[in-house]
Amino acid sequence: MNSAPLPSTAELGFARSQGAAEMRRTALESAAAAGDKAAIRATAQKFESQFIAQMLGHMFKGLGTDGMFGGGEAEGMWRDFYVEEVGEVIAKRGGIGVTAVIERQLLQLQEVQR
Repeated sequence: MNSAPLPSTAELGFARSQGAAEMRRTALESAAAAGDKAAIRATAQKFESQFIAQMLGHMFKGLGTDGMFGGGEAEGMWRDFYVEEVGEVIAKRGGIGVTAVIERQLLQLQEVQR
């Protein structure tokens, strides 16, 4: 039997975010290569939502899960999904300006490559 300890929820969340970042980078590159402005915008917005979620995730790290309702380990696991959703909502409502910057840079890069 394997005696290695199971990864913590923080380690799993970090691994998931690293995989998501790699997928976003690949999607940005393919959208830029294809010249699809709608895909560039959507992917840049997705990247911004992930960036915002990363920032918000750090805000929640110091908070315990033993509040009024005592969510425990389950609350810790679902908190990551909540933070990701909040990041998506913020990005869709205008975000913090990352989408526009990435979109502009990708369109400029696309013009240079042609």
